[in-house]
Amino acid sequence: MQWRILPGFAMVFVFGGTIGLASELPNSVDPKEGWKLASGNKDVAVYSRAHADSQLKEFRAIGSIDAPTSAVHAVIDDFENYPNFMPYTLECRLLKREGDSIITYQRLSPKIAEDRDYTLRVWKKSWPGPDGFTYLDQWKPANELGPPEKKGVVRVKICNGAWLLEPDGPVKTRATYSVYTDTGGLIPAFIANYASRTGISKLFEAVRKQVKNPKYALRDR
Repeated sequence: MQWRILPGFAMVFVFGGTIGLASELPNSVDPKEGWKLASGNKDVAVYSRAHADSQLKEFRAIGSIDAPTSAVHAVIDDFENYPNFMPYTLECRLLKREGDSIITYQRLSPKIAEDRDYTLRVWKKSWPGPDGFTYLDQWKPANELGPPEKKGVVRVKICNGAWLLEPDGPVKTRATYSVYTDTGGLIPAFIANYASRTGISKLFEAVRKQVKNPKYALRDR
């Protein structure tokens, strides 16, 4: 089955690639680059665009979170606690730290389809500004570094994305979430795309709720 599931994520939680230059930050939704508004409200605007050689779409969401970037990043970095607050997350654990990246394993359970799992390499970058730190987390698959495939669990082969957290004043964050993933299977692309769009809104809701926990305001950068 084919189901677009979100690691912050995917979640949809990790970073990817050797990206990270300021000129490459995933914070724009220029219509000239194919981005179109897919859904939006006062909390989050979700954009999509076609992806080469696929009916599955890339997604980028931009929303405001009422907390400093350091606290929001502490929530996203609390991956071992994901099963307690991130949508669909059954398991999430750290496998290895390597320089400025980490290797993590995640298993997701969407209930209406078979469980999915994947191992990701996440790159983390941060830099200071007048209103606080900007954080950039990017990820891509690293299944060769994780557990072998399990019977009854679909292995995700494509999952690329990023979280960009920019200060919007000292106590508010402009969060940009980008993802392109294909979990394989037989569900039609239009259903998978719809699931991704609605899943992103749930992801933002989860982060907004979790960041209210005072423990994240105390986490080190």
